Amino acid sequence: MQGLLVNDLPKYFVLVIWLGVNVFLFVWYYLIFDQGNDYIYTKAMLGPALPLARGSAACLNFNCMLILLPVCRNTVSFVRGWCTCCPRRIRRVLDKNITFHKLCAYMIVFMTLIHYYSHSFNVHYYSTAHDPLGGTKSKNNTKLVLKLASLGDQPNETYLDPIRKSTYPVASVFLLTGGWTGVIITTALLLMVTSSTEFVRRSYFEVFWFTHHLFLVFFGFLMFHAIGGQVRGQTNTEQHDPRVCSQIDPDEWAGNVTCSTEPQFAAGPPASWKWCVGPLTLYLIERIVRFVRSMQHVEVLKVVKHPSRVVELQMRKRGFKAEVGQYIFVHCPDISFLEWHPFTLTSSPEETYFSVHIRIAGDWTSALSKAVGADEPGGIQPSWKMPRIAVDGPFGTASEDIFEYDVAICVGSGIGVTPFASLLKSVYYKTTNDQDSVRLSKVYFFWICPDTHAFEWFGDMLKHLENQLIQSGKQDLIDYNIYLTRGWTPEQAKTIAVHEEDDFDVITGLDQKTNYGRPNWNDIFAKVATSHPDTQVGVFFCGVAALSKTLHQMCNKHSSSSVTFSYNKENF
Repeated sequence: MQGLLVNDLPKYFVLVIWLGVNVFLFVWYYLIFDQGNDYIYTKAMLGPALPLARGSAACLNFNCMLILLPVCRNTVSFVRGWCTCCPRRIRRVLDKNITFHKLCAYMIVFMTLIHYYSHSFNVHYYSTAHDPLGGTKSKNNTKLVLKLASLGDQPNETYLDPIRKSTYPVASVFLLTGGWTGVIITTALLLMVTSSTEFVRRSYFEVFWFTHHLFLVFFGFLMFHAIGGQVRGQTNTEQHDPRVCSQIDPDEWAGNVTCSTEPQFAAGPPASWKWCVGPLTLYLIERIVRFVRSMQHVEVLKVVKHPSRVVELQMRKRGFKAEVGQYIFVHCPDISFLEWHPFTLTSSPEETYFSVHIRIAGDWTSALSKAVGADEPGGIQPSWKMPRIAVDGPFGTASEDIFEYDVAICVGSGIGVTPFASLLKSVYYKTTNDQDSVRLSKVYFFWICPDTHAFEWFGDMLKHLENQLIQSGKQDLIDYNIYLTRGWTPEQAKTIAVHEEDDFDVITGLDQKTNYGRPNWNDIFAKVATSHPDTQVGVFFCGVAALSKTLHQMCNKHSSSSVTFSYNKENF
């Protein structure tokens, strides 16, 4: 229970509030258009699809307002890192910004389906309202529908039906401002959603990146979607009571005191822009900040080519300050004018430069490696030949909170070990130079690798850090636990067995020997809980989703009144 309170209660609290607001808006607007006096005649013409369309529209406005906020990276980083009134639990909720962005997107898709199909029926009824046989399936109110459809044909009358004569429903869609803008909005949403799948993002990142910018089309037409005022309500219910008059034959309205005044109709003002203008303005400011940063000079100090197709860029930029585990976006105009790619910083805040390790695994990274001269047989090219590099960031992550815990468990899976390069180096610098003010007293570092090649580019840094810890008498500060899950050949297995008694590990070269297979997390967490009673343990993970789920479960399982395991997952 303690683990659930620490790790899950804050995010579930936010989720419940978000769902509650969505339900409230849907029900509130549904009842207004289903039972409100102003829309009795409108519903008589359109049927139950009217309140469904308006309830879903309210939820769409709410989620379209929210969906941009989680991707305003500078705003999220500011709130997370600099707002002193924001407690740690709230900051950890902010680490779920991309997850919340996806939830808003799912809700937008769901409500769009309801909105789209509801208005499909509405357009059909509008288009056939002038036809005595097609206005509605109910024969009891055919005369009422025909009367309502004819309003606006005479002077001093306002219309209810925006389609002034019978026509095909498909053609009617493009006669209405809400119709043709809705088609464009829905098409843009469909393209954005389909290109955001895991397969497309990992295999064709450029497709995802460019298609996702259709949000400009989406929001642009959303602002004007309701400007035509197709859904109209009655404005003179006191002079013409629709609850009474809808039950009377329209031919008898003139002789009835309550109904003698013709009903008047008008559309409400467009509301979508009111919901979206704030987030769009904030996002515009965000893009201006990014543009200014893209124009700032970045000096490439050094390019290091590591094994396993990894290139390290060491850079310097005026005014650049980063915390542990943060990430940046890198842009090279010579390769692509529009593409920005995220990379975790592998340098610590105490170093005089900032660096990233880039794995060559696609068109853009291959082009960057070639541009900086990492592929040249004669070595790295001189600085004056370097392409212009732009950097946006840094942006905050969960790793920033590591020094607020007594004990930390850091788990990296494969390439997910990258954030911990910065973190481990910073732990060493802080505990060596300013040990009295550092709360963190122990770090358990786990690296789970799928094959032996994954060790090559990171091993040198670990070996150097290990030597520094030994020299400063801090060898007990960081406990290394490296696991090789697969990838060794029978010949390598024999070599490993032969060198089992060596002082250094035959694969990594570290004092700490490599483990083979997968770690027993239940035993590991139980041991940490026993070794550190009355302690807050921060668990930090970057890697595959399956392992993330396991670690989250272990944190909840082993948390108690004396020891709490707070789970933090890297997201960018």
